[in-house]
Amino acid sequence: MSNSRVGFGIDFHRLEEGRTLVLGGVKIQYDMGLLGHSDADVLTHALCDALLGAAGLGDIGVHFPDSDPRYREISSLELLKRVVELVANAGYHPVNADCVIIAQEPKLAPYFPAMKEALSPIIELPPDYIGLKATTSEKMGPLGRGEGISALSVCLIEKA
Repeated sequence: MSNSRVGFGIDFHRLEEGRTLVLGGVKIQYDMGLLGHSDADVLTHALCDALLGAAGLGDIGVHFPDSDPRYREISSLELLKRVVELVANAGYHPVNADCVIIAQEPKLAPYFPAMKEALSPIIELPPDYIGLKATTSEKMGPLGRGEGISALSVCLIEKA
């Protein structure tokens, strides 16, 4: 039996006017933000789910339900900290992460270095062990119409 495990995470949130857009813990200059109970950071949520899934610990909805007022407007970086603790308590630590953001707008590549700097100390990995990419859905479907943003993440963890 291997000492390493892989997990996959995905998240979607609708864009709404009057909200701040936060991705990977970084505020993005844009005229809309993501709607959600927390800060709705789809990138960090997908990363949380990938880590939890790899450790066999369910998903963020199990640990941080949107029905709990303690998580209202919470920073997703705080949720990620708690997820890393749960993964560590299960005897694992992250090895690397690879993430994709699907958004028609805005252009996100200029924000990637700041996102890596925000995520790196929390998941205890060097920035170059965190892959970040962005793509559009070529104007197809709700994401292509600019109605929301999605993120996918895969993470490798190993026994501590």
